[in-house]
Amino acid sequence: MRKSMLAVASHASMRPAEGSLTEPHAISALAALAQPTRLAIFRLLIKHEPVGITAGVIADTIGAPHNTLSSHLAILVRAGLLRSTREGRTIIYRSNVEGMRSLIAFLVNDCCDGHPELCNLVAADATACCAATPKARSAKKVVKRKS
Repeated sequence: MRKSMLAVASHASMRPAEGSLTEPHAISALAALAQPTRLAIFRLLIKHEPVGITAGVIADTIGAPHNTLSSHLAILVRAGLLRSTREGRTIIYRSNVEGMRSLIAFLVNDCCDGHPELCNLVAADATACCAATPKARSAKKVVKRKS
């Protein structure tokens, strides 16, 4: 791979200027997922969509050291694969489903001579699995009471 592509990919901003995913942004997202801890973080957050979870829960669940977790989260956010929101003093991390959809669309766009629907890679289930919700539920812990 050319050195210039790696430099562009590592500094790509979260959103492409023209609205569609560009090659440097796709490379950045794929590079972010090509690391075991970051892939585990992304997969964990997909499971907790749309509620999301805190950095502490992420660290405890995947066994990542707290001192490196923020770097991994920042790389995934810059790649457009995660988003964060503040709820009081807590930061909740969620997967960026639209970012992942854009990445998948970029990868399969040229499939079957420019007709990706023929490859059956973009199934109806892919759009329904994580449909955007009007307002995400709170990520606060729910304590079950014994009856």
